[in-house]
Amino acid sequence: MHIRKATKDDAAVAFEIRKLAILAQCKGHYEDETLQKWTEGSLPAHFVTDFAANGYVSIMNDNIVGVGMINLTTGIVDAMFVQPEYIGQGFGKQMIQYLELQARKAQCKKLSLDASLNAVDFYRACGFEGQREAIFYSPRGIELTCLPMTKALL
Repeated sequence: MHIRKATKDDAAVAFEIRKLAILAQCKGHYEDETLQKWTEGSLPAHFVTDFAANGYVSIMNDNIVGVGMINLTTGIVDAMFVQPEYIGQGFGKQMIQYLELQARKAQCKKLSLDASLNAVDFYRACGFEGQREAIFYSPRGIELTCLPMTKALL
């Protein structure tokens, strides 16, 4: 497995991994109707642009198995997803460590993210902290309960 910078050509696969991971991992944490709205629709142009600018992909056997994004100016981590059949095999942890390394190289002092409820324990295990739930307002027009989390980079 290795991680590389994403390109616009990776965006469609990343968007599909996002959809599959949300449907597989978020069930039980959010209403089925919310999951449906969260994952419906086609690939938005802004996702293609954002993913090419800020995204990274995990590759195994020439296939993308995980994705993540980081804005190296703000330290905001987003769109961390692993294909469902690879969840629990360390791909998410390797991606967050890689994104943290990129942030350190860019001299970011802190990482921040809005963790979906199913991912809170994962991010805590990776050193992120956060206590208060908040509402994330999705570009798709839905409201998702999340946990804003941060990690200081020393």
